[in-house]
Amino acid sequence: MIRPFLQPALTLLAQMALTLALAPLLPGIINKVKALFAGRVGPPVFQLYYDMAKLLRKGSVFSRSATRAFLAGPVASVAVGFTAALIVPMGSETAPLHFLGDAVVFAYLFGVARFFVVLSALDTGSAFEGMGAAREVTFAVLAEPALFLGLAALARFGGQASLGPMLTAAGRGWGTASGPLALVLAAWAIVFLVENCRIPFDDPNTHLELTMIHEVMVLDHSGPSLALVFYGSSLKLWVLGALVVKLCLPLRGAWWIDWPAFLGGMVLLAVGVGVVESVMARLKMVRVPQALIAAVVCATFGFLLLLLQA
Repeated sequence: MIRPFLQPALTLLAQMALTLALAPLLPGIINKVKALFAGRVGPPVFQLYYDMAKLLRKGSVFSRSATRAFLAGPVASVAVGFTAALIVPMGSETAPLHFLGDAVVFAYLFGVARFFVVLSALDTGSAFEGMGAAREVTFAVLAEPALFLGLAALARFGGQASLGPMLTAAGRGWGTASGPLALVLAAWAIVFLVENCRIPFDDPNTHLELTMIHEVMVLDHSGPSLALVFYGSSLKLWVLGALVVKLCLPLRGAWWIDWPAFLGGMVLLAVGVGVVESVMARLKMVRVPQALIAAVVCATFGFLLLLLQA
């Protein structure tokens, strides 16, 4: 029997240990699914772990025009991913770090990370990286309203502006509000793919000038700083994926059921992303804002339907 006063500490340790250890596994699952669709063996699911370990042993090469701000992007992406993981409840009803209004803080955390990543790209003085930074902030302007409207809808449904009660109420409310919640889920699915630079909106493996968005901003990183970029990206994929999974997951209140269900949901999400990237082509650049506007419309209608339902 776990004593009540030990439960928060154990939840914190379990959530952070699983997040830090398993986050790089999601890109590996996605790549393995894509390889199977293409009839190839593909890299092992632990390939990102091997790549980061190799990069940490290498030296770094810096541009002559770069300043200390150049390293702010990789450090901020990891720090923000770690902090955001504390705010999102995963295999429990409450997050290790929860307070009234933590949903707003969660959304703005990734805005802070984006600012430092863009600053790091502009610090190199490269017009190529400046192009990617301009695209990144342009799409962020449309992605953030969809995220915020979805949070507002769940706050209205759950009666609180805290992620724990919001997501718990949403996971248990599919029987009574399936329509609005499905619209919010659709909006967040688009935001999830855009924010993590996944097909059909971006391709994390491309090096074509006309299609690059996020990857062009990190081309000058090498060695340990590039390892931090990879790890920060995997943390963002994990945290935003946890938000989508928790929206669909009705908790039972027992950790031996909720945690395996959450981890299974994360694996299914990674498999789903791999399937989407295998059966769809990348959208034209001009179509990406249209898809984000569709996400905003879905989140708006979900919010309005929940208002009318109340």
